[in-house]
Amino acid sequence: MVMKVLVVHNSYQRPGGEDAVFRGEVELLRAAGHEVREYLEDNHRVQDMNPVRLGAKTIWSAASRRHVGNQLAESCPDIAHFHNTFPLISPSAYYACMEAGVPVVQTLHNYRLLCPDALLYRDGSVCEDCLKKSVKWPGIVHACYRESRLATATVATMVAVHDGLGTWKKKVARYIALSEFSRRKFIEGGLPASRIDVKPNFVSPDPGMRRRNGNCALYVGRLSAEKGPQLLLRAWKDAKLSIPLRLIGDGPLRQDLAREKENAGLSAIEFNGSLAKDSVLEAMKAACFLVAPSECYENFPLAVAEAFACGVPVIAARLGALAEIVRDGMTGLHFEPGNAEDLASKVEWAWTHPAEMEAMGRAARAEYEAKYTAERNLEVLLNIYEKAIHSNGHAPAQVLES
Repeated sequence: MVMKVLVVHNSYQRPGGEDAVFRGEVELLRAAGHEVREYLEDNHRVQDMNPVRLGAKTIWSAASRRHVGNQLAESCPDIAHFHNTFPLISPSAYYACMEAGVPVVQTLHNYRLLCPDALLYRDGSVCEDCLKKSVKWPGIVHACYRESRLATATVATMVAVHDGLGTWKKKVARYIALSEFSRRKFIEGGLPASRIDVKPNFVSPDPGMRRRNGNCALYVGRLSAEKGPQLLLRAWKDAKLSIPLRLIGDGPLRQDLAREKENAGLSAIEFNGSLAKDSVLEAMKAACFLVAPSECYENFPLAVAEAFACGVPVIAARLGALAEIVRDGMTGLHFEPGNAEDLASKVEWAWTHPAEMEAMGRAARAEYEAKYTAERNLEVLLNIYEKAIHSNGHAPAQVLES
């Protein structure tokens, strides 16, 4: 059965996990013989736009609705799969799909519908002040998005307008959450539980299991406060750890962390900056374990799935989806979120128990093979598409013929 899919995505100025997942799913579908068209916007355009015009476009883009409608008329897809509409595409594109009779699937990569800053995080800790509010006024008060009340108000208005129009509940046939934890949060926030499926991220091609235990601790991710890299330096400093630690990634904390490393004489810590995917995977295979110290609710960090694929256990904060994805004592270890002392204790234990960590690495690889391969992901994705199609009151010709 061949599916015809229109994939819609607004890419970010700084490429990240959402962009990688979007591209990976497009390649996955094409490799399986499905027909995929793309409708793309790029946030680099935002820099040259008038703020008032950008704000209006974020809430309702007549141009995107028209362009998506043209794409639908040309390709006659069975499904329209949206990854990110913010800010240039806007939810107006859903209406073009409704008019064409094409069901919409929306992946919930972040918490934008629940929180203007999309992270449910503020001032160094989890924040749910806007979670159940139709108008996200606490976010506006605290200027959560880009430290601007005006920019935050634009996001909050977009969410509120489309809540009032019934867009979130009536124009999307199926939502894809990346974890059970994420699914529960969106249900709390008002999305219909019956329409939210769980499909985690995946790793393709398969990097293969590492052949031996690694010789360092590893962090892979953005160097920003919500991801918790500052906790790593605090743990290494307070516990006087001499265990080698590599940090791969870049971000706003890079200079502050590098300065702290030098001032504290943390010679065991090495900053490697951003690396290509192949180099990241090689670094994972050379690591004893990955550390995921996030202080926010993660949806599904791709780095954790990559570590599992390489047979590398993960030491993760017991918070949000991380506590669900990493099974304590089986595929890694949990530590108390934000607790540098507990993190240091778990790191020391892992470093001094290589046999146990090797067994956890094997279990992590088995978890990858069961849940996070391309083949398994494609199966789940196509099942979601079929549910969306049938809930829309029709089925594609290929389904009817079979």
